[in-house]
Formats: sequence, C-alpha cells, structure tokens
Amino acid sequence: MVERRLLLAGAAALMAEPAAAAGLGDFSLTRLEGGALPLAEFAGRVVLVVNTASFCGYTHQYAALQALHDRYEARGLTVLGVPSNDFNQESGDNQRIRAFCDGMFGITFPMAGLSPVRGGRALPLYQWLAAQAGGPPRWNFHKYLVARDGVRVSAFATQVEPNAPPLLRAIEAALAVPAA
Repeated sequence: MVERRLLLAGAAALMAEPAAAAGLGDFSLTRLEGGALPLAEFAGRVVLVVNTASFCGYTHQYAALQALHDRYEARGLTVLGVPSNDFNQESGDNQRIRAFCDGMFGITFPMAGLSPVRGGRALPLYQWLAAQAGGPPRWNFHKYLVARDGVRVSAFATQVEPNAPPLLRAIEAALAVPAA
C-alpha cells in the first residue's frame, strides 16, 4: 500500500513538471477567493505575473500594477498577482490578503491564492517561469512578462517599478504583436 502511494505521488509529480508544459495556458492556480483559475483563460493576452506581498517595502507597487492593468487591459494585458509568503512578508490568510488589496489599493486584476513561488515547493507555474526567464524571484514583486503566445517570457526584478520605461516598452512591444 505504501509503495502504491509513493508510485502515485511520483506520477503526479512528473505530470506537474514545468518542463512538460508548453506554455502559460497549461497551468491552473487557485483564485484568492477560492475556485480554479485556469490560465488558459488568458490565451492570446499578454500576462504580467507578479509575486506580491502585503507587508513589504515594495507593497506600494500594487498601485502602479493596478494602473497598468487599467491602462492596458482593453489592449490585451492582464496583470496576475500571486501572493506569497516565501519572504515572510505576507498574511497567511487569503481573506485578509483580499481585504488588504481591496481596501488599500482597490485591486481588480486577478489574484491567485497564497502560494510558494521559489524552491522545491514552488508552484509548477513558477518553476516554468523561472526556467524560461533566468531564475526564480529573488524577492517580492518580481515580474514575469508572458507574450501573447503564452511561451515567450521575460523577467523584471523587484526594483523595476511597474511604470518604469523598460517594463512599459516591453509591454508595448508585446501588445503590438497580434494574437494568433
């Protein structure tokens, strides 16, 4: 019985391997409010995936992320927040995270539930992003920009503000490529 459980656990781990994924749409997260968040929902969109934290020196970036989402959503950009406590600066409760995001910043972009984004426990999505774009987040508010094709990924460090010219140029360039 124990061997069977180990075999099944090993098979499940292999199926979740990031290398097996062809692109962003192959992943699913859990919404901050609960329920599935299949990333296939964003097919043909440019997606900015950001690991967030409520109690960090970079938390102010939430406002600029919301402004980005508002500015570019109609043109095909989705900002996707992924709260994480990997750096010990996030609440351990999804409801408290939602209340903070809504109350402090009026966040309307999609948010995943609290998730690990680095190390052996990282979400398969984050393992894939790290493999595509030079490594895992080194801190909160690390940004991965995924092209409309769901495959090409570029990374921007925490210190790159959401309204910084290099990130805005990359977003504009990604949005200029029509959806397939």
